[in-house]
Amino acid sequence: MADLSVYIIAYNEEEKIADAVNSVLWADEVIVADSSSSDRTAEIASALGARVVQLEFTGFGKLRNDAIASCTHEWIFSLDADERCTAEAAEEIRRIINADDSADAYFTPRKNWFMGRWIRHCGWYPDYRQPQLFRRGALLFETGDKVHESYRVNGTTAHMQAAIWQFPFRNMAQALDKANRYSSLGVDRLEAKGARAGMGHALLRGLWSFFRIYILKLGFLDGWAGFVIAFSNLEGVFYRYAKLCERKYGWDRPPQS
Repeated sequence: MADLSVYIIAYNEEEKIADAVNSVLWADEVIVADSSSSDRTAEIASALGARVVQLEFTGFGKLRNDAIASCTHEWIFSLDADERCTAEAAEEIRRIINADDSADAYFTPRKNWFMGRWIRHCGWYPDYRQPQLFRRGALLFETGDKVHESYRVNGTTAHMQAAIWQFPFRNMAQALDKANRYSSLGVDRLEAKGARAGMGHALLRGLWSFFRIYILKLGFLDGWAGFVIAFSNLEGVFYRYAKLCERKYGWDRPPQS
């Protein structure tokens, strides 16, 4: 029987961490990668039997590499604090890691719950992100990425069939906070890519993001939840480019007289 490590990245997630940890306690090892939370995240995780490691946050790419390095088993499954491993996904993971013909890394589908409903469109289902189940040494993240981290897979990939659940936002305030935080983290990537800095360009990119999610990805079929998702993406993209303008043109202080 192959052994499995699960790592969970968390920062100030005292309201979510218990459900995340409980959903993977069937694994051989559960690690919570905390970044000096100021709430009870680490305390709650430890009380449930998870091993808490404190990792400095300088970007999600490096954080994930450090979390992977803290795992001790051959197979690794990553879970965010706002995700839950379902019984169906757990069963499929056990089957994969004990099969002789398994791939080296697997993308895991996610079902997202927002505004009282499961989101079926907006690009939120099956909502694959980076591979979440993988053999040790098969996945490496780029350390220069602060957000939306890039990765390299050393080996073969496949897709799981069973979905996990994600609860991305507790309320509207949290959705707004994430849009603000991620737009700030994304400025470095835009600058490194040589992105154009201009407020008109920022508006166009934001409007395109809304159109892509609400129309092309059929977000309108998800009702008001689809509209809010598309609009929050408009805001996030717009402010990411606006913050690039702020950095380039030095709006932080008035000219000296």
